[in-house]
This record gives sequence, structure tokens and C-alpha cells, in this order.
Amino acid sequence: MACDLWLVPLVDVLCHSPDNPFAEEIASYDKALGEAGLPSVPVFAYMPGLSGDVAPVAGFDYDALHFLRRAYLLQLCGLPVTPVDELGGDYEQLLEMFEPTAQQSHLVWHYDHAGAYVPVDFAAPLANEELLAGGGPLGSAQGLLRELMFVAPAIGIDPGNPPAAPAPPGRPTSLEEPAGPIPYDGSPFARERHVWLGLHAAATRSLGQGSMIIFS
Repeated sequence: MACDLWLVPLVDVLCHSPDNPFAEEIASYDKALGEAGLPSVPVFAYMPGLSGDVAPVAGFDYDALHFLRRAYLLQLCGLPVTPVDELGGDYEQLLEMFEPTAQQSHLVWHYDHAGAYVPVDFAAPLANEELLAGGGPLGSAQGLLRELMFVAPAIGIDPGNPPAAPAPPGRPTSLEEPAGPIPYDGSPFARERHVWLGLHAAATRSLGQGSMIIFS
């Protein structure tokens, strides 16, 4: 199944508009951040050259996202990071055995099809009843980037000099359709690397231009 990542610029022309389609979500995120003693979702003044348009930044397959999550958990728990052709019981066992660890991870503990990462730095994903009933735990773009940098060497990526990110989807994809083909990569971790590059592009742009990342 296909998964798209979108960037939502947190600019005042969008966030302060009465027609802001993300108003309810941002209010929910502000509530969770406030309960944790954190600042609210930042809103930035419009600057020339920065569009308020919502745009796709990456696309990949849901299974491949779980491949990367599996690699991260293995690396974090000091276990060998080995390539796999399909998701198997070892991933489910990892999630069960290391559930408290998984729930501290911005990369792992996040709904596949919804939810967001905001450019606010906090240690572990935030969750309350309202979030879990909707988009799922709220992640930090800074936290996601730290975890991507941590797992990068295990899948053959130099975190200080990663390859160029793949092009974003040319159009929105639906859950039911297959993800587009990935560029050729001779690594046994090709699928994990493809997702890593997409998430890395989203996280760095989120922090660089003041955007939140949403799954669709």
C-alpha cells in the first residue's frame, strides 16, 4: 500500500485563516503539547518565497516503513541489523519484547496512515485519548531526525552525507494502490534506505522552513 508524506507550512496566512483545513488538528496538538509543558505549534510570519501551499515531500510503501522501523529497533536494542524480504514474526516479537522502547520512538510509535510530526523538540511521542482516537501519537520532527541519524549507518547511509532524496509523488496516491517503484539501489536494505531518504527530506525541510509533516 502506498503512503504519502506532506509538508504543511506553519505560516500565518494558512494557520490564521478561518478556512484553515488543519485547524482542529493543530488545536489538538496544542492541547497535547500544553499538557506536557511544551510550547504550542509554532506559527511563522509569511516570508516572500515561502508558499503556504501544502505539498507532497515523499512517498513509499507501508511495508517498507515497517522495514525501517524494524532496523531501528534492532539497532537500538543492540541486535544485528539484518535484511529481510518480507515482514515476519521477528518484527512482531520485537514490538512485544521492547514495547516500552518502541513507545519512546518518534519513528516507530506513529500511526501509518495519519498523525503528524511538528517542529517542536521533545523526547518521546505525545499521546492522549484525543490523539489516539484520531491521528495517533504526535511526533517531533527533531526527534525523528535524531533517530534517522542513529539508524543510518546500519542500513549503509552516511548520515553526514546522505544520497539525494527521491522525487516526491507526482500526484496523491490512495491507500489501495501500490506504491511507486523505487530507484535502483543494489543494497540489501534498498527499501529501508528509500524510506529513510524520504523521511529525512521531510524532517530537514520541516525544520528548515517551519512545517509540520503529515501522513496520508
